[in-house]
Amino acid sequence: MNKKRDKLEIIHSILKTLQEKGEHTKPTHILYKSNLSHQMLTEYLTELIKGKFIEEITTNDRKKHYRLTEKGFSYLKDYDSIKAFLESYGLN
Repeated sequence: MNKKRDKLEIIHSILKTLQEKGEHTKPTHILYKSNLSHQMLTEYLTELIKGKFIEEITTNDRKKHYRLTEKGFSYLKDYDSIKAFLESYGLN
């Protein structure tokens, strides 16, 4: 049985998707890769924009894309360090 993901894991999943896809990631791609409902994705994207982890870009044809900020890259780096630390002590 799979355990439910917590908020930090979901944020990591969203940010990791943006890192892998590069600039101008479409919300649909984030939705599928992060395995979230549209409503949950919208809530997380809003929170991440307010926290300055990601930026929203609107193209000339009025489509929205997202990209990581330096703060978002820092989150991923720190998350991976903390996860590795916990795993090294068998606390995963």
